[in-house]
Amino acid sequence: MTKPTALVIGAGPAGLMAAGELASAGIAVAVAEAKPSVARKFLMAGKSGLNLTKAEDPASFRAAYGEAADWLAPMLDAFGPDAVQDWARALGQDLFTGSTGRVFPKAMKASPLLRAWLAGLAAQDVTIRTRWRWTGWEGHTLTFDTPDGPKRLTPDATVLALGGASWSRLGSDGAWAPWLDAKGVDLVPFAPANAGLRMDWSQHMARHFGTPVKGVRLSAGGSETRGEFVISERGLEGGAIYALSRALRDGAPLVADLKPDVARDRLAARLARPSKASASNRLRKDAGLSPVQIALLREALPDLPSGDDLAKTIKALPIPHAGLRPLDEAISTAGGIARSALDDGLMLRTLPGTFAAGEMLDWEAPTGGYLLTACFATGRHAGRAAADWIGRHT
Repeated sequence: MTKPTALVIGAGPAGLMAAGELASAGIAVAVAEAKPSVARKFLMAGKSGLNLTKAEDPASFRAAYGEAADWLAPMLDAFGPDAVQDWARALGQDLFTGSTGRVFPKAMKASPLLRAWLAGLAAQDVTIRTRWRWTGWEGHTLTFDTPDGPKRLTPDATVLALGGASWSRLGSDGAWAPWLDAKGVDLVPFAPANAGLRMDWSQHMARHFGTPVKGVRLSAGGSETRGEFVISERGLEGGAIYALSRALRDGAPLVADLKPDVARDRLAARLARPSKASASNRLRKDAGLSPVQIALLREALPDLPSGDDLAKTIKALPIPHAGLRPLDEAISTAGGIARSALDDGLMLRTLPGTFAAGEMLDWEAPTGGYLLTACFATGRHAGRAAADWIGRHT
């Protein structure tokens, strides 16, 4: 008896998760990947330590997804932080949880996990075809450019897992959007998420490029975060900036408290003490600012006030910037397939039998394990829903 067939387009975390669920249901699965190798963005994310998920209570975890939390809740509840950890351990990966709750493989890299994952998919007879670039539809037929020339496929169900529109060199280029738009799928315009800030630095900041800024509280648009960011040639980058990228994208000003653990009146008293030291030495000794914090203060406000006004400035420093870095430099993107375009199984309402998962969908979350977990969870959900649909229609 011939098995029913499913096609997954995109071999990132969401696509591979969907493929495994479909294969577990007894369906013959092929995965089409445009790049020469799979999961390139996943591997790149693992270069600085693969942050799989974050160990925190379900309500707090879901809250990181903003208005998408209610929509994603069933998927995150079914495959959230605990389930992700169990899944990784089942693939032979020892894990550890950092002081902030972030969960990493002890090996830190993504490659050992990916190798084990691909071996498991191969054991399920999942076929992965690289250098297969999807080029849209001809009627109900999916078309591809491949090393062996054009190919046309008509699977029983399809899961789209092509990523958003960031890091195009790794495969997420958003080229699929016009094809879905032509099929009547509601789309939300792409926008950068988890992106750095562009800064028009003066020459004196060059010596600080690559220097981390620590111990600072940042706020924008009613949100605040305390963490680390880096002064780079291109601007400000790092987790503390990324966590505020949504508010900054919407035009909120960025404000920094350079001494969050020191009350303003106490700071003002220190700065009011008589001293013959230079301004920089006073900021270093009396205010306790690091050299890079002093540089950032002077860059943002060359004409420094004195006394209580200086303390006030240190506690609430407005940092002028030129907006977020371009879309293709963002870690992830907002926008994509609108919630209204999907049923509860992540099937496209205008394309029965076609499902979508991962960063193609219109949700966003900060770095820290939230991005990967939602890709895993939506891929798993779409794969299961596609398998159920095949079972009812073939």
